[in-house]
Amino acid sequence: MTSETPRATAPSSEDAVVVGAADADVVREVARLAREAIADDDRIAGALRVAARAADALPHPGTGSTATLWSGLATIAAIDLGVARTLEPHLDALAILDAAGMDAPDDGRWGVYAAEGAGHRLEASSSGAAWSLSGSKPWCSLAGRLDRALVTALVGEDRGLFSIALDHDGVTVDPADAWASRGLVDVPSVPIRLEGVPAVAVGAPGWYLDRAGFAWGGIGVAAVWLGGATGIARTMLAASRRRAPDQLALSLLGRVDRGLAAGRAMLAEAAAIVDAADSAVDPATLALRVRGTIAAVVDDVVRCADHAMGPAPLALDAEHARRVDDLRVYVRQHHAERDDAALGRAVVEERA
Repeated sequence: MTSETPRATAPSSEDAVVVGAADADVVREVARLAREAIADDDRIAGALRVAARAADALPHPGTGSTATLWSGLATIAAIDLGVARTLEPHLDALAILDAAGMDAPDDGRWGVYAAEGAGHRLEASSSGAAWSLSGSKPWCSLAGRLDRALVTALVGEDRGLFSIALDHDGVTVDPADAWASRGLVDVPSVPIRLEGVPAVAVGAPGWYLDRAGFAWGGIGVAAVWLGGATGIARTMLAASRRRAPDQLALSLLGRVDRGLAAGRAMLAEAAAIVDAADSAVDPATLALRVRGTIAAVVDDVVRCADHAMGPAPLALDAEHARRVDDLRVYVRQHHAERDDAALGRAVVEERA
């Protein structure tokens, strides 16, 4: 397989990545929306244009149809990881606002900016019932192209969550030219600087991180990772069908299929736990297990694809090369051994 010149991946009638008891009609609808987005000359603009319809189609986590949500996210990512990276935080923001009992503007495109970083500090101050934010926040994806964002900021010793308008004069978005990676180049994450930006509190200080939905959102990101890996696996499969694979190629393809099946099974089990009102499983522990397992599957799929197909697709197939670059950057949101250490601590403390 290594000597074969790859071809561009054609649109497939088998786009769906189905997890558990997902609603197949909904999954097909979001696949159609993803295809509509990538038909745009600027696929990220296409993703932003279909964001409201995707939000209407997909349920919030923990409302009885979590498998459908995660299947939808994985399906979009299998088609285009950049589109999924654009839509996932928008959907997450709407789910957070709903959990807080707050309405979102119908026409807003949302981000969620909760990362911390050395040299950055964002503080919230209040005057009566009014809040404002000042400081800086790192890793703000598409900050220059979105309308609103949910942003974490310090409230004394606690971390609060706030809704802000990104077009306010007090918001400065750093240029994206500092983004050196070829991965997620169309969805760059840059610092933003805020000076007296009006904000609306979303929940009490500490609510954002303490709620079960924080863990559920993290698993939703893992569903996107798994979808990205599925897209790579489909390229491997197409290459094997164009040219009779040898025993090594078959072994690698089987290994990839086994890993993806395990990832889907774990997402299905997690979705059932999330939707069970009386589940005794600690949400944070569940998220650590699922994210760690799927991150390992993703790393293995990328490695197997490299070994099975050699350098040609990475050099000559723009879609495959972009998908690999995007996924390698995106999955590094997983904290690897540090998250495994946190899981180990949960096991020792019997939260597992």
